[in-house]
Amino acid sequence: MLLNAHDAILSDLDGVVYAGPCAIDGAPEALNKAQKLGVPVAFVTNNASRSVEQVAEHLVELGVNTDAEHVVSSAQAAAELLAQRLEAGSRVLITGAQALADCVSAAELTPVRSQSEHPVAVAQGFNPKIVWEDLAEAAYTLADESVLWVASNTDFTIPKERGIAPGNGTLVNAVATATRRTPLVAGKPESPIFYTAAKALNSSAPVVVGDRLDTDILGGNRAQMATALVFTGVETFESVLAAVPEERPTYLIETLNGFFEEYPSVDVSQTADGVRASAGSSFAEVEGNTVRMSGCDIDAQRAACAAWWAAHPATDAPLAPENIDYV
Repeated sequence: MLLNAHDAILSDLDGVVYAGPCAIDGAPEALNKAQKLGVPVAFVTNNASRSVEQVAEHLVELGVNTDAEHVVSSAQAAAELLAQRLEAGSRVLITGAQALADCVSAAELTPVRSQSEHPVAVAQGFNPKIVWEDLAEAAYTLADESVLWVASNTDFTIPKERGIAPGNGTLVNAVATATRRTPLVAGKPESPIFYTAAKALNSSAPVVVGDRLDTDILGGNRAQMATALVFTGVETFESVLAAVPEERPTYLIETLNGFFEEYPSVDVSQTADGVRASAGSSFAEVEGNTVRMSGCDIDAQRAACAAWWAAHPATDAPLAPENIDYV
């Protein structure tokens, strides 16, 4: 059983646990089952505008057995990153929501809202009510090169009920343009948020599960943790196949129930014409820019990814095969 190889699950939320306001079919039950089997679950979110209590409340409403202590936000990770570099009680300018200020306080630092209060650091997180004056205050403060700047996350977009809206990354870029500075980033796809989550669970062998290559999988890989891509969110087999090396997951699972199934070893070998890989009873072969697969089941997809990645171990851009043939 795949779950047996790990002592904790660090789970993304949107696309893994829920889609919009609704739970993904079977996800709450799978996460509850993992916990019953003795594997704790932490929920890792880049949302720095909601408190961990609010996130936990939503999860409980969806049927997940959890609490605020098992939710790790990018605001918490940002506060911990600041606490590692500052003395207790240091003043931190908050450019974000109250949830970020609360996390900074919990880290034994002092949140402030004005440059006149002499902050030694700026913490920037998403706040849908942010105004120009807030960004300007951060820019004025960061004109002093000695002031530390930490951003909760740099997601350029955020999904909303009416569509895709600008995310915290656009606000961070506004301040970066004005100051010509670059912040330290605590949230996904950087590693601090995963270290914070693993530490909270006393985990030494966690697995990061997510539905996005460029945040969940990239971040887990950067933290040198095992990663599992679940096909209940934004990624498809084709997008995973074309992933750049930094974004290639350790495991591919169809749903969270994949944690309770045997994960086959994937064997890769060179052939006279290219690369061949097998997983369970399925196989895939790469010849030139063509991938031939023994079907379209999950084991065949695992074999196809392993073969294609072995044939293209280093690439700076997504590289997809010209043809995918099923034999």
